[in-house]
Amino acid sequence: MIIENTGLNGMTSDFAHLDESMDKLGFYRGQWEYYRATYDLKLEDRASGNTYYLRINTRVVEGKLESPDAILTIEAVYIGRATFPHGLEYESPVPQAILNIATQRLQELKKLLA
Repeated sequence: MIIENTGLNGMTSDFAHLDESMDKLGFYRGQWEYYRATYDLKLEDRASGNTYYLRINTRVVEGKLESPDAILTIEAVYIGRATFPHGLEYESPVPQAILNIATQRLQELKKLLA
């Protein structure tokens, strides 16, 4: 599920600040290469036993990724249910409690990057 209207799409930040801000909120870099990185936040729904990941896609617009002064832009924010053995399924409904946590973290991230 793509999360719309986060206010994050198109925001830019230098890599060092973005990485530090994501870490403060519990995100970790899930995948990265020279020009793009994804940040993931693991969210567990105790009621159903399912695990969800809030994922933020970023792309380098200036410099190279591992450079602290590289400039990244946020491209998309989405959430999916973890599936065995290591995939994400984006079509399942997401419990409201999980969406609430995701929305809160996204608002906190927006404040940190503003």
